[in-house]
Amino acid sequence: MGSKNKQKRFEENKTFKNVIQPTREEVVTGFSLKGKWNTFFKNDNPIVLELGCGKGEYTVALAQKYPEKNFIGIDIKGARFWRGAKTATEENLENAAFIRTQIELVDFIFAENEVDEIWITFPDPQIKYQRTKHRMTNTSFLKKYHHILKEDGIMNLKTDSEFMHGYTLGLLHGEGHEVLYANHTVYKNEGAPEDVLSTQTFYEKQYLETDKAITYIRFKLNY
Repeated sequence: MGSKNKQKRFEENKTFKNVIQPTREEVVTGFSLKGKWNTFFKNDNPIVLELGCGKGEYTVALAQKYPEKNFIGIDIKGARFWRGAKTATEENLENAAFIRTQIELVDFIFAENEVDEIWITFPDPQIKYQRTKHRMTNTSFLKKYHHILKEDGIMNLKTDSEFMHGYTLGLLHGEGHEVLYANHTVYKNEGAPEDVLSTQTFYEKQYLETDKAITYIRFKLNY
């Protein structure tokens, strides 16, 4: 993507009512919507997050499918989620929003027990050992998710990385979390939740064209 195109998207994001772009300082010193997301959506419906949302395919698709829930896509790359924000705006989806910020700040953005469900879709597996701290399902991140999730909150990890799938599954079993469903090739086995199969990201479609296996884990956190 050219720099002109990126800049155009950044400028258009500023005009979207469904895009929130706080500074890091605004987030860590008392984010105004923390614990008050019902005032943003003007309802008390369940909140579902898509972390590292990319183009926002899951945020938009699930918002279309479940008008009784609120969906928020989070990513640091605004030029990417511009696509999802624009689609949601064009379709008048009032239950879809996007935040431009770092995932590690998620517990500054949402209060304890404020979120019902979290989707992590095709994260960077951060395979090198020195990148472990950035892996989105490491213990540090899981504790942040547990803090903001309601007691019966659900986690979803969908990835093309066998490494990420195996690492996460091992960690979940090792820490005593509840694995509700796990499959290392979700399109070739039965039993996967319909939302996993019916919504495909831009990159996922490319992976499927090359017959790359897509993995999925649905789980609950117990700390």
